[in-house]
Amino acid sequence: MNIKKPWVKLSGLLLSAVILTTGCGQDSAGESKGSRADIENLPAAIAEKDDMKLMIIRKIGGDDHTAQFLAGAKQEGEALGFKVDTFTANNDAAKFHDAVAQAAGNGYDGIVLSHGDDPATVEDVKALAAKGIPVVAFDSVPELAEIEGVTVTSQDDETLAKLSLDRLVEEQGPDANIVYLWVDGFPPMVRRNAVYQETLKSNPGIKEIERFGVASSDTSIETQNAVAAMLTKHPKGEIDAIFATWDAFAIGAARAINEAGRNEIKIYGIDVSNADLEIMQKPDSPWTATAAVDPKTIGAVNVRLLAKKLAGEETPSTYSLPATLIDQASLAKSEEPVNMSSLANLIPGWGTSTDFEEDWMKALKEVYGN
Repeated sequence: MNIKKPWVKLSGLLLSAVILTTGCGQDSAGESKGSRADIENLPAAIAEKDDMKLMIIRKIGGDDHTAQFLAGAKQEGEALGFKVDTFTANNDAAKFHDAVAQAAGNGYDGIVLSHGDDPATVEDVKALAAKGIPVVAFDSVPELAEIEGVTVTSQDDETLAKLSLDRLVEEQGPDANIVYLWVDGFPPMVRRNAVYQETLKSNPGIKEIERFGVASSDTSIETQNAVAAMLTKHPKGEIDAIFATWDAFAIGAARAINEAGRNEIKIYGIDVSNADLEIMQKPDSPWTATAAVDPKTIGAVNVRLLAKKLAGEETPSTYSLPATLIDQASLAKSEEPVNMSSLANLIPGWGTSTDFEEDWMKALKEVYGN
């Protein structure tokens, strides 16, 4: 769903005020770490320029997942010696497209876009490509992959949905009464919905009692209010579970269930963050399981792909990051509260990926990564 708001023209001053900027090629004392040309076996295009700048522009925002995605991209880029700026439009399409237009004229060597979900994004990226600016786009319209040199990345949304729904069916049975929290219009949501529809076909006894979904700056609050109304309408025994296709939905649903004392209803979600893990670990939490990809890893992998493009190396037109199921039983094995950092102690491989990490990138990290 596109959230339509009045066009807001960002001035260069406003955009620069919200961008997070860091220098590159300097240590904490501000002293130069030397030239890339001094590092052996670097691709020529990387070695020849010491002041490369990357821009990360995300349409959605205001949530922990966004913060971690941007942090992962920024951390990876700086570890490679790039200057990295980030911007989130907080679901404002006008601000998103204006940010892309401004970035095109501000001397950035490469751009990562996130959640470009409309035809205007295709035109934006075509304009960037015409200027020779490489682009990696996460969770964006698939048509971008048809533009030469562009890579469209995503979480493995089909697996995310299947992991969560399979656990729902396993625990609630093939005749469960469920609430579906989903919003149309976003590429990942379209893919997740396709799996949901297949699950209903395979389990004709499952009954969708209610559905709700909005994408806004207050998604969790709006979801909480909507689910609270559903709980008033449907007494105990009429709803078994909620399938939440976005953690912002699950957060709102969990609040409503807890406030109503309806913890017999279980939530099966998608995505994870520190806030999500905190909710899942609370006593009697209704949030039973969530399928996810580490958002910091997503940011890092997108930047590596962009670095390969800057180096003139071959990159795929599409790439999906593998998904994992996180459940309360796994979290309960820890004697300490689990967060995004410590999740790797319970789930092997969580938060680590060597995808597209070339030897020359490791060499750069030896110099620039602190």
